[in-house]
Amino acid sequence: MDPRALAAATPADRNRVVDFLRAAAILTVVLGHWLMAAVMVQDGRLVPNAVLNIAPWSHPLTWVFQVMPLFFIVGGYANGLSWRSARRRGDGYAGWLRSRLQRLAAPVLPLLVVWLAIASIAYAAGVPGATLRTASQVALVPTWFLAAYIVVVAVAPLLLALWERVGWWSVAAGLAVGGLVDWWSIAGDNHWVGFANYLVVWATVHQLGFAWLDGALASRGRRVALAAAGVVGLVALVSAGPYPVSMIGVDGAVLNNSYPTRVTLAFLGLAQAGVVLLAERRLATLLERPRIWAVAVVINLRIMSLYLWHLTAMVLVIGMSLLAGGLGLRAAPLTGSWWATRPVWFAVLASVTGGLVLVFGRFETPIRDRRPAPAVWRPAVATAAVCGGLGVMAASGIVSREGVHWIWPLLPVAAVVGLGVVPLPHRRTEQ
Repeated sequence: MDPRALAAATPADRNRVVDFLRAAAILTVVLGHWLMAAVMVQDGRLVPNAVLNIAPWSHPLTWVFQVMPLFFIVGGYANGLSWRSARRRGDGYAGWLRSRLQRLAAPVLPLLVVWLAIASIAYAAGVPGATLRTASQVALVPTWFLAAYIVVVAVAPLLLALWERVGWWSVAAGLAVGGLVDWWSIAGDNHWVGFANYLVVWATVHQLGFAWLDGALASRGRRVALAAAGVVGLVALVSAGPYPVSMIGVDGAVLNNSYPTRVTLAFLGLAQAGVVLLAERRLATLLERPRIWAVAVVINLRIMSLYLWHLTAMVLVIGMSLLAGGLGLRAAPLTGSWWATRPVWFAVLASVTGGLVLVFGRFETPIRDRRPAPAVWRPAVATAAVCGGLGVMAASGIVSREGVHWIWPLLPVAAVVGLGVVPLPHRRTEQ
């Protein structure tokens, strides 16, 4: 696909701000992950750490750089458009869900296969299980978001129906239920209960995309009110509640806002939605410039690949540095020399990531699938299998001291391919 041709062919009624926010958010995530890595090699040994762990002054900055709510806001807008379009064509839920899974799950399959091969070969070669567990866990961290997002996509038609019926009450109810889940989880010391908010909180933020789509946030006053409600709620929860300032997990913290997801991230979503929508007109004008819009188009063409592979690139670079005696990783984090080497660090990681995207980005190319709609249980079971496997790997990697756990990376692959979500090569139609 020629990005310039795609940019020039953009329909006049397309909301370019949606695509821009998606691209800007993914770049923020990528650069944020690379910047947070405060690793160094000392006496031939890797000393892993993160900026958030050693620099408390960085915690308030996560209110800006934790942009996962933006993905769900943009996702709500896009999924609302997609499902309504499917309804107008007479397409059912099963076919619609299968098409969404093709776009979301297909790009992750090569990542899982590659890491299964890396872990298996390295473990057989004698690399300690603990080392491989850490490496695979870091590389597969992006899959937690993908799992949560796929769950929300699967129930998006229900969420849209709820929005169409009760409007803003669906957002208010989501905030209330999210708070109750946190209370039960935190006050009752029931950690696992908190994982319900992966659906409750992100579905609530997703509703804001419907509000944007339907013009319920068209006025400047409503956007200001939404941003204010988010900021006031977030400040109140952090000041008076048990929640930490950092919206990204900090190692060793008694409580994290992101693992499991807490209601604080729903209020962060309100604030971010209000702020970015206040800038919507200016952004729309800026995106009328062909070059700027073309950049957004290029990023969106390979956005999943960029997101999924950028931490694998970092793990590979760190591994090569270790083999080279710590080359490039000898500076102590947050020192002057460390900051001075960040441009080089970013450039190397960007180059390796670019290479990986060139190789594996083809799996992100949309498939024109003319097959009849499947039985609904097929994409439903595939959704459960993909989210289950990705969730486990994001939390613990694919290796333990006992060996490589093949089941978790193979479960999503087997489900997506075996249940026909992604057609096999001989069954594909021309793109």
